Amino acid sequence: MAPLLEIDGLTRRFGAFTAVDGVSFRVERGEVVGFLGPNGAGKSTTMRMIAGFLEPSAGRARILGHDVVADGLRARRALGFLPEGAPVYPDMTVTGFLRFTARIRGWRGAEAGERVERAVALASLDPVREQPIDTLSKGYKRRVGLAQALLHDPPVLVLDEPTDGLDPNQKHEVRTLIRRMAPAKAIVISTHLLDEVEAICTRAILIAGGRVIADETPAELARRHPSGRLEEVFRALTTEPAAEAA
Repeated sequence: MAPLLEIDGLTRRFGAFTAVDGVSFRVERGEVVGFLGPNGAGKSTTMRMIAGFLEPSAGRARILGHDVVADGLRARRALGFLPEGAPVYPDMTVTGFLRFTARIRGWRGAEAGERVERAVALASLDPVREQPIDTLSKGYKRRVGLAQALLHDPPVLVLDEPTDGLDPNQKHEVRTLIRRMAPAKAIVISTHLLDEVEAICTRAILIAGGRVIADETPAELARRHPSGRLEEVFRALTTEPAAEAA
């Protein structure tokens, strides 16, 4: 069976600067992949190319076999994307924004309402559902972004810092939700929280200087350092000499 998400030699250049340099990986159904790296490593740029927001300079990304450039509409229908910052319409209420998103996705009437109710429940947004988004805390705004990514129940999820701004209880809720959804989906999570990788990820892909320098289970990655701690492995692998040698 083909992987739900396939990345082959994905590259993005901005003038003379190469932000992403030949990144390749696959994600199967049931996998939760932590996408790790220091600031400026190319994580968000890679995710934007997967989502079709940026066109690659070279390489390909496929979602359910659909090329994100050549067959972008079908690819995006199968993708739930939570970008950095999660852009929303601040004057809309939470429910209003999700209804708007449902209409864009092509749903009307009772089906649209059911989709919205499910997304509100999954992201635990019921207490703020009639508030304007602009009045929400950073954590709740992040959960609104997550709700729109889940609205159409996509088989592939690409989530950029999904727990950013959430309090400990909210982080626990989102991590539990990801674990619950994982068997039916292929999920990629960009995060700087290494405890999050250990808690919910089946694989960890480490990127530095725009290149993949490790792709292993969290346990395998931790064994690279005598301490057995991901923090130490991350520090060792993403220092400049290590990144240059990759």
